[in-house]
Amino acid sequence: MLALDYGSARCGCAVSDPTGVLATPIDPVASPRSRRGLARLRALVAELSAERVLVGLPLSLSGHDTAQTLETREFASTLERQLPVPVELYDERLTTRLAGRVGGRASEDSRAAAHLLEDWLRSGGRA
Repeated sequence: MLALDYGSARCGCAVSDPTGVLATPIDPVASPRSRRGLARLRALVAELSAERVLVGLPLSLSGHDTAQTLETREFASTLERQLPVPVELYDERLTTRLAGRVGGRASEDSRAAAHLLEDWLRSGGRA
């Protein structure tokens, strides 16, 4: 599983271990909607043998869509057309804030993607 914390400038990335228990942040992808960014995401799916891509959905705290939510939905739709694996949206509320508090060596965006993936894995992989 490859998890993405989408942002127009960069996309945080995390990958699960083969057992589906651990999530590890990896290098973010710059300009993920660009030709080069999409090519890098396709390459990551292949390199990691990812079976699914999880995209964090930035809902408002009340659970409603925002401008960023709509942009993220469009990005996920683009990924569905570009990638050979299923793409799933998953509520990412508070993952960036949590990533900032916890800290670590990986980029904050990729740490947020790891928190998103950990939450998804704990939920049993249900949206």
